[in-house]
Amino acid sequence: MNFLNDGWKADPVRECLAGLVATFALIPEVIAFAFAAGVDPSVGLYASFVISVVIAFAGGRPAMISAAAGSVALVAAGLVHVHGVQYLLAATVLCGVIQIVFGLLNLQILMRFVSRPVRTGFVNALAILIFSAQLPHMLHVTWHTYALIGLGLAIIYLVPRVFSAIPSPLICIVVLTAIVALYPMPVTMVADLGHLPDGLPSFVIPHLPASFETLEVIFPYALAMAMVGVLESLMTARVVDDLTGTPSDKRRESMGLGLANIAAGLFGGIGGCGMIGQTVGNVRYGGRGRLSTLMAGVFLLVLMVALRPVVARIPVAALVAIMIMVSVSTFSWSSLRDLATHPRLASTVMLATVAVVVMTHDLAAGVAAGVLLSGVFFAFRVSALLRVETSFDAAASTRLYVIKGDVFFASSEQLEDAIDYGEAPAASGDRAGLPCRVILDLQQARLWDITAAGTVETIVDKLRDQGHAVTLEGLSEAGAALLRRYTAVHPDVV
Repeated sequence: MNFLNDGWKADPVRECLAGLVATFALIPEVIAFAFAAGVDPSVGLYASFVISVVIAFAGGRPAMISAAAGSVALVAAGLVHVHGVQYLLAATVLCGVIQIVFGLLNLQILMRFVSRPVRTGFVNALAILIFSAQLPHMLHVTWHTYALIGLGLAIIYLVPRVFSAIPSPLICIVVLTAIVALYPMPVTMVADLGHLPDGLPSFVIPHLPASFETLEVIFPYALAMAMVGVLESLMTARVVDDLTGTPSDKRRESMGLGLANIAAGLFGGIGGCGMIGQTVGNVRYGGRGRLSTLMAGVFLLVLMVALRPVVARIPVAALVAIMIMVSVSTFSWSSLRDLATHPRLASTVMLATVAVVVMTHDLAAGVAAGVLLSGVFFAFRVSALLRVETSFDAAASTRLYVIKGDVFFASSEQLEDAIDYGEAPAASGDRAGLPCRVILDLQQARLWDITAAGTVETIVDKLRDQGHAVTLEGLSEAGAALLRRYTAVHPDVV
């Protein structure tokens, strides 16, 4: 994990500039998410500052931007509407505690079950959601807004061809703000999005009764926030791993996010997690270490408090142009071409993940659907590999079944159906008749679960009921242990 140790050694100038770009990308989304949760924008902005600062030191993925997130806000909205902001702050603190427990229990290893098609669908769905979030800023507006967005996109994509010392999104913000200041026009400004903070965040302990009734109210919301937050952060960390070709400590990321959310709740903020759009923007413009994450939070507070009048005059069109760029760069365009070449089941998983996320605006639901489909399709494909070959030795009056492949819950029924239970044993001394002995050759088979063990027991019992003597051959030590533990079948000879 040398990359983690060197997380502070990246180019400081480039890190600061990339963090500044990420800050401007945070502003409109954080304000929008605060409204979605039913709280004042300052609650989301304070949380984003605190989370960014804490995660820069405690997180496991350098260069990742974490802040107040839409998915967490949607989970918390019901709590705010029914019980108020104080309950939200308490739930945020508890959410952080739960995330630390997740890290201590190493639950982040569950990310291994998220397949590449699910990750691709996650990224593509995020890109679509990021773009769709900009549509309200482009509807029912004057032509001036479209002109500014077009100019902003031109600056973002063309300037790097001739000048790359300063990130082009930052140049976009400066140029468009200057144009609107010199030539006033009817366009939406950042100040129009909501009340901006006018002071520093302060330490706040939620004013709630310390009772079991309070815990009953906040725990379901805190658990949901914790699960969604960890899932999105680990997915975002995986995306950065792929973009930078470097590893990250997922356990540390989960625990660091927990500490960040505890701090956010104690400083009057809402819970948060990794922000994939802003993270991709940070990485695309040079962010590689922890300094870019720290600067994103520090710049956010400086801009919101010290430079509040200046930030208030930034046209939203400039921020929309940046987010469109982030959306385009986030989307995996190669996945469209891969639809024609990749296996159909893999493409189905990717498309299903995108569809569920876009329809529900719930990233966790999309990933859960993708993982479920991946599991079902994998089980189907593995079960289809099971083969049962049979032969009959008339001289020895013996039926042999050679079982090849994996026997588990999805293939057990197939194995059971391959056995002929209708054969009656031959009469005594009649060697030309039907078998009086049945051999199950399991040398090339593997028993995986209790369903497989139960199936073997069922097969043996049915054959014995027909009067056959049954022998198990070639059973592995693991398979024998499974039978001994969960069935009454002797693992060697029946």
